[in-house]
Amino acid sequence: MTESMLPVNAYLVESLPEVWFGVVMFTLGMYVVLDGFDFGIGMLYATREDERDRETFLSAFGPVWDANEVWLVAFGTTLLAAFPRVYSRLLADHYLLSIGLVLALLFRGLGPELREQRDDERWKRYCDYSFVGGSFLAPLLFGTLAGRWVFDAATLSLPALLTGIGLVAVSVVTGAAFLAAKSEPALASELREYGVVATVAYLAGVAVLLVTVVVTDAGGASDAVLSLPVAAVVALSVAAGLGGSVLAGRGEYRAWLASALSLPALLSVLIAVLLYPTVYPPTGLTVREAVVSPLALNLVTVLGLPVLLLVLWYFKFLYGVFSGPIEGGGYGS
Repeated sequence: MTESMLPVNAYLVESLPEVWFGVVMFTLGMYVVLDGFDFGIGMLYATREDERDRETFLSAFGPVWDANEVWLVAFGTTLLAAFPRVYSRLLADHYLLSIGLVLALLFRGLGPELREQRDDERWKRYCDYSFVGGSFLAPLLFGTLAGRWVFDAATLSLPALLTGIGLVAVSVVTGAAFLAAKSEPALASELREYGVVATVAYLAGVAVLLVTVVVTDAGGASDAVLSLPVAAVVALSVAAGLGGSVLAGRGEYRAWLASALSLPALLSVLIAVLLYPTVYPPTGLTVREAVVSPLALNLVTVLGLPVLLLVLWYFKFLYGVFSGPIEGGGYGS
């Protein structure tokens, strides 16, 4: 029955393995973009002493942060479904970073949830430490893992650490832009300063990272770094970063948010460009070598892609509902 409906020894379309590589990178990008601004809000939370500001920060991301983590699950699921050998090696080779990431996400989530359970200043302070610490460590560890993956580098190597620091910086940018677009003008103006500084730090970090890769030929990626696609992605990132800073200076915070969110999206594109056609540099596995059998990939395509489209629709609905500004600790219309 199955054999009559789906080809066994051929893909539904010849480029299906490349399509699924794109799907995996898309889910990675969605996670970096959406949970990234959650991390940024958590780190910027450390700058607040006023309880009203803190409540505003928590209200800003409260309705969506749980949903945003769905994209981390989607990334793991699509990677397992299409490239199981890469999935197993990625977790096995980076298990300490993976465990650290899970713990950071756990403490990041517990902080806001437990904070309101007791009216005790010491309790709230420790919950805030948990929230801020997890918000900083999660992108640092996830970015370091990505750097190890892409550049086949040691955990404490410069390429891996710079990737982690870059993800921290760009998360601050998107967090500041997201909050500025939803908060009152006085707070938005203050957040703009943090966002602009983080933008400069991020762009400088990317430049240092790419120079380091060229000089050291980390993971054999020096030729890829000097290629036209990478130059195009870097140029777009610089344009988005500088353009967003200008928009922020003009008080056009929604436009700044759109520009800021493009930075982690472009970072994900950069990762994809540096990887392809290899999907796991430590083993030299290419997309075609690591992909599952044609029948399995065909089934995943028929059954999985509609689910992904449904998830995208849900997120469109969710962000439409909570698209208004934060007013008095909650969402306005």
